[in-house]
Amino acid sequence: MNYNIALLRGDGIGPEIVDSACEVLTKVGEIYGHTFNFTPYLIGGAALDACGIPLPEETVKGCKESDSVLLGAVGGPKWDTLPGNMRPEKALLGIRSALGLYTNIRPAKLFSAMADACLLRRDVAERGVNIVMIRELTGGIYFGERGRRDGKYGPEAYDTECYSEMEIERIAHVAFRTAMLRNKRVVSIDKANVLESSRLWRATVHRIAKQYPEVECTDMLVDNAAMQLIKDPAQFDVIVTTNMFGDILSDECSQITGSIGLLPSASLGDTTCGMYEPIHGSAPDIAGQNKANPIATVLSAAMMLRYSFGLEKEAVAIETAIENVLNDGWRTGDILGASDATPLSCTEMTAKILEYIK
Repeated sequence: MNYNIALLRGDGIGPEIVDSACEVLTKVGEIYGHTFNFTPYLIGGAALDACGIPLPEETVKGCKESDSVLLGAVGGPKWDTLPGNMRPEKALLGIRSALGLYTNIRPAKLFSAMADACLLRRDVAERGVNIVMIRELTGGIYFGERGRRDGKYGPEAYDTECYSEMEIERIAHVAFRTAMLRNKRVVSIDKANVLESSRLWRATVHRIAKQYPEVECTDMLVDNAAMQLIKDPAQFDVIVTTNMFGDILSDECSQITGSIGLLPSASLGDTTCGMYEPIHGSAPDIAGQNKANPIATVLSAAMMLRYSFGLEKEAVAIETAIENVLNDGWRTGDILGASDATPLSCTEMTAKILEYIK
């Protein structure tokens, strides 16, 4: 089979980690008889420098015409003084909206070999961490009305959290369908004691839950959820939450699992053309130094094989290779811990993953 993949390398370490994932996909294609065709497009700061805008129309068109999209990361201090509508991060919101990607799937799993890197007590870590966070991606405060105005105490800024029943319904269905394939438990996270949007969120999730009687559905306020993820992450199976809460809590999950450099994500809509990216940022402090951890991006490529292309065996081959690499003690700098061993570079870790793929 032939698959056309749009590459959005972006900024900082983005080009390095995307290139690593492409090497892994090419190796998998050679083993299993697939051809992956990669076409690069500009996004973020790189697009600003070349075209004057963070999301060129050519990029949107190219992504829409591809079978799937692989994204590195965007942003950096070089562009931090630009107005909000011109910052590199604006391109992420734009491409998600343009492709109709309203579901963000962020798995957080603690590999057994990474137990020492978990920041929790050993007994808590040994209970296991295997969470799938379902984050609504095209609604909420990131897409609501915003602006600046004269206020009671002078100039003020505002951002609006707004959700429709339809937006909540469709993300709730994703969460419950995901739970049916796992341990049949969903925790819906909101702030219904304060926010009207969260009250609608909670009522709508409860209504959809009735269509999945086998799934246990509970509510949790976001502040309590932040605490419970540290206290006892093993209690969670599937989490469904809003755009902003999911953004924040998934980064918390990354530290529970050892490093943000290990967590992938898939952004999906109603078609098979999804966008896949690590949850971490562009890490401009190590850009171009060959120090980046490519694992999250490679795992994102595995999610692409599974969700967009239906290639389960190929996805498992990548995931198994990474688990075995970690089991055998190979580490990049971010997951080295207290060891005095020499960390692998980005290209060296990529080579190890290629070596372990069977």
